[in-house]
Amino acid sequence: MISFWIIAAVLIVSALWTVTARKPIYSVVSLLLNFAALATTYLILHAEFLAVMQMIVYSGAILMLFVFVIALLNSGIAPIVLGRDRVPVAPAAAAALAAIAFVATTIAAAHAPAIVPIASHSPLGAVGRGNVFGSIGDFGQALFLSRLLPFEITALILMVAVVGVVLLAGDLTPYVPTRRRAEQSRRALREAILREGK
Repeated sequence: MISFWIIAAVLIVSALWTVTARKPIYSVVSLLLNFAALATTYLILHAEFLAVMQMIVYSGAILMLFVFVIALLNSGIAPIVLGRDRVPVAPAAAAALAAIAFVATTIAAAHAPAIVPIASHSPLGAVGRGNVFGSIGDFGQALFLSRLLPFEITALILMVAVVGVVLLAGDLTPYVPTRRRAEQSRRALREAILREGK
């Protein structure tokens, strides 16, 4: 019980730090701490699979997505100018065909029956068998068969979010720390004043 209250305090503090940190990278670090504490809560509840998925999916994938977006925003990448003369025809056609093939394959896989039969026994016991609520087998069937289309749409939405952030908030100037930028501004202002004085 004491460990639960300690983890609950860590969850609350890290969540508050996530939304109040001034620098985005600090928010990502505090969010990582929050996810780790949540995974520890799953371990206390003997939900080892959920704890592992919490660390792999959220701490591994989602946080890396945040880090890449933060890096792209300060990398000097300019916003992409779209137009008829700006987008090459061949890459645009290839992207459209790939999107159509992706949607068709996902819909076909979502309505296809299970190819591999479910074994009647599993070394993991009831946790590894299908048709058992909350089991890994049942989770895998739902994720990659009946719920494959929403799963792939979620991945596509995340990718669109990254591209949209770069398009909307790209910066022509590379990232320069605030103190160095202030020194450069003061130096430029001083040189401009000296030139005006001459």
